[in-house]
Amino acid sequence: MVSRVLIRPMTEADAESVGEVGFAAWAANPVLNDFGTEMPERVHRAFCNFAATGSAVILVADCDGEIVGWTARDGDADYISDLWVHPDHQGKGAGRALLEHVFSLMKREGIGKARIATHARNAGAIRLYERCGFVLVWRRIERSEAMQMDVEKVHLEKAL
Repeated sequence: MVSRVLIRPMTEADAESVGEVGFAAWAANPVLNDFGTEMPERVHRAFCNFAATGSAVILVADCDGEIVGWTARDGDADYISDLWVHPDHQGKGAGRALLEHVFSLMKREGIGKARIATHARNAGAIRLYERCGFVLVWRRIERSEAMQMDVEKVHLEKAL
């Protein structure tokens, strides 16, 4: 387990760290980043821009003053658009803590279900989501704006 993880809203000062954590998690996963030499720069830029815009509700997992993960709700109120945990901190509880916090917020907002999606071959993420109560509802090809390509995705839902 992550020691002393605090889930809190992202601040403007956190934006750079949030972008770097997202990119590190993406880059460490061969399923997500096996797409050629130009892709990393484009995705890195997308992570940094996403965090800097402040357009989404972003929560961070702060462990002893270090951002180790983050989640975002960008779009529909029941949709968790992002969940990224730095590779050095994966499997230690930060992802679950972020999800549980989002579930709590959604319940208080009167939302009856949570939705999330990931790459269809991202087995680690799918395992985490299923352990947190999500069930797979469909699989299909979708456009990734950050990667500028079509990818096979799975969508999962959880009753709150």
